[in-house]
Amino acid sequence: MDKTLLREEIVPFIGQFSLLLVGSYVGDLVLHFLHLQWVGRWLGIPGSILIILSFLYSLRKRKIIKFGNPKFLLKMHETLTWVGSLLVLVHAGIHFNTILPWLATAGLMLNVLSGMVGQRLLHRSKVHLLEMEETYRLKGMSKTEIDQEIFWESVTYDLMTKWRVIHFPISLAFTVLALGHILTILMFWEWK
Repeated sequence: MDKTLLREEIVPFIGQFSLLLVGSYVGDLVLHFLHLQWVGRWLGIPGSILIILSFLYSLRKRKIIKFGNPKFLLKMHETLTWVGSLLVLVHAGIHFNTILPWLATAGLMLNVLSGMVGQRLLHRSKVHLLEMEETYRLKGMSKTEIDQEIFWESVTYDLMTKWRVIHFPISLAFTVLALGHILTILMFWEWK
């Protein structure tokens, strides 16, 4: 049976994202079951710190900082963002009292999704497409025949390459919403 982009790449992507959602839901349920909801309130802080640390990759990529191996920083970016997002989602739980936390959480989810497109789908889809071309080439097919066979896979890949155009504005929007949420918490905190 031939490999397909849907089965080999998109389904695992959905699985990874679903694991994030299910993990945050289960984490929130466990805290409620153990009567430790207060722990969830504080998980936003380490989650935010992990997400902030993940920006080292972006700083290195834009040559704002010079230290660090880009491949290592990319892996660190992916891991810290995923774990930080999990902690922030457990922090968010299902308890929203105002619109700003809802918007910040929606921004986080969109940011994670757009980042995962680049991390998982784009790289692996390119490899998948090259493997398909090579397989058909080894079967003796002409360039035209190969192009016809992989047409829909190529269209899907081309659409996915556009992810960077939306990832940065989504990251910026999430950052503004998260900062707004944090600032309002600090403003209304009872500092006694």
